[in-house]
Amino acid sequence: MTSPLPHYPDLKKRTVIITGGANGIGEAMVETFAAQEAEVYFCDVDLEAGHQLAAKIGRHTHFSKVDLRREVQVIRWVEKVAAASPDGIDVLINNAARDPRIPLDQITMAEWDDLFALNLRAMALTCREVAPRMNPKRGGSIINFSSVTFHIAPTEMSAYVATKAGIVGLTRTLSRELGPRNIRVNAISPGWVMTERQLKQYVTPAVKRFLRKTQCIPYLIQPSDMAQVALFLSSQTASRAITGQEILADLGQAFS
Repeated sequence: MTSPLPHYPDLKKRTVIITGGANGIGEAMVETFAAQEAEVYFCDVDLEAGHQLAAKIGRHTHFSKVDLRREVQVIRWVEKVAAASPDGIDVLINNAARDPRIPLDQITMAEWDDLFALNLRAMALTCREVAPRMNPKRGGSIINFSSVTFHIAPTEMSAYVATKAGIVGLTRTLSRELGPRNIRVNAISPGWVMTERQLKQYVTPAVKRFLRKTQCIPYLIQPSDMAQVALFLSSQTASRAITGQEILADLGQAFS
């Protein structure tokens, strides 16, 4: 018998922004926060999936197509959310990312720059735009998604790993800079999560055997597991004392 999912009353009617929310971990977070009756504003470049998810959930969800590499699009989106949120934005979750497998001797600098623009630069941009729109009296929470790959450093992912390392550094410094405004900043570093895309492209039976062997607990991590970690870090009541931290949600794989 499964335990009931936690309920955070302080998130009800709060404004939550999620990037990359149409699929995978992002989709799970949109559903999870909407279930808490938060007002969820999410973006993605996948227009069809974004509209389908918003229609499926209905109340409390608001989708916009945004290319996070385009500064003007990000600024306009945040302004739109802020205009609809007179009490301020409460939670920003920077989730959008790509994880290509490209050997160092094959990657072009254009590919390198494009990955940094999406995986890291976009986070700095959303933080810059959202932080001034958070209410210091209520407090704000910024959650940046890094990755366990920063710690285990797999081959043929040098650009991706470098972006995820940068996210941890960005999180640590922003926690100090934004702390006086009552804004907490944390990072979540997931292990290998069984999203639909990962299952289609990368997760073979051998990968599943590898994960069960290298993780402390031989359970295959689901998108909903990451959504629950994000929910906890978003609640001022549950995680008020946590900022500047990287939460390794990897079932212990990083130190196996």
